Amino acid sequence: MKKLNVLSTVALASFCFSATAAMDPYVENTLISVCKAGMSNSVVRFNDTMKDYRINEQRIFPKLVCNGETFYNFALSHGANRTAERISRYLPGEVIIKDLSMNLSDELIYVTFDE
Repeated sequence: MKKLNVLSTVALASFCFSATAAMDPYVENTLISVCKAGMSNSVVRFNDTMKDYRINEQRIFPKLVCNGETFYNFALSHGANRTAERISRYLPGEVIIKDLSMNLSDELIYVTFDE
């Protein structure tokens, strides 16, 4: 019985470690192509690459990291402003909730007008 437990533990452990292995070479090459297209500052080339590989922009761009930088920052650092502007809508936003009734400095409302 002990041998069965040990064997099943070893088999399960090897299965778990293989799940954390490197990504599929096709997926990796696809993402490298996206990074290179984003670096080019050509929106036409970027759109063609996205269509060729059928990439879901909403899923990829908040998570894609090219050479240690987010895709947006990677494009900006390589001078690809048009590409960065194209994907900026897919980046996660920032929400700030401010309770106006509890903030004393916002109680006064200033209005300027001509008499």
